[in-house]
Amino acid sequence: MAGGDRSPSVTSVVRVLLVEDDATVRQTLARQLTHAGMTVQSAGTGPEALEAYAEQPADVVLLDLMLPGLGGLEVCRRLRGIRPDLPVIMVTARGEEHERVHGLHAGADDYVVKPFSTRELELRIRAVLRRREPAAAPMAAVLADGDLRLDMVARSAIRNGKPLILTAREFDLLAHFLRHPGTVFSREELLERVWGWHIGDASTVTVHVRRVREKVEADPGAPTALVTVFGKGYRWDGLGR
Repeated sequence: MAGGDRSPSVTSVVRVLLVEDDATVRQTLARQLTHAGMTVQSAGTGPEALEAYAEQPADVVLLDLMLPGLGGLEVCRRLRGIRPDLPVIMVTARGEEHERVHGLHAGADDYVVKPFSTRELELRIRAVLRRREPAAAPMAAVLADGDLRLDMVARSAIRNGKPLILTAREFDLLAHFLRHPGTVFSREELLERVWGWHIGDASTVTVHVRRVREKVEADPGAPTALVTVFGKGYRWDGLGR
């Protein structure tokens, strides 16, 4: 994983780029997040968001999915092109499950569904940032399998001597499997252990597993390392088998 500066400690001031086309909602959220101790930069359109990030990079982006003109999915893709590990939280309306899946495919780390409380949003933001912090002892500093190496301190990944571009959540998911080879985890267990969610949309896991396979498998359509155990979940069988 490469690109960009590291996220701050979740105890420091968090810089949020808030992208929301509804001026009333945007102003209300900005005020509430500022009250929660965060620094907020706002944008009402996709181009404004890209310009704002170029002028002042944020620690996390809160991105409305349904933006007019340049939509949230395209904004997410372009931000990922600037900084692959930038934490992005999508904001969606109820009944837009297919859009949430597209958002996860585009690289979003998390999503919140309207209406939501400020407290929920604050917790989601801090949870996303927390998962980008270096692992604390006594966890292994480096996880390895075949030609794949994950540096847990630098939060970087190398495959066959070349950098592997992973989002923060993809990195966490892959690290979890490397720590538990041969163990089957259901989607619900992965939501709790990797995402820290006790309740959530299990399709989030499905999308991220697919994305990890695209980056580590020789043939993502016929995976041999990160395999599906039908009716049970997923298991890491390793790259050397």
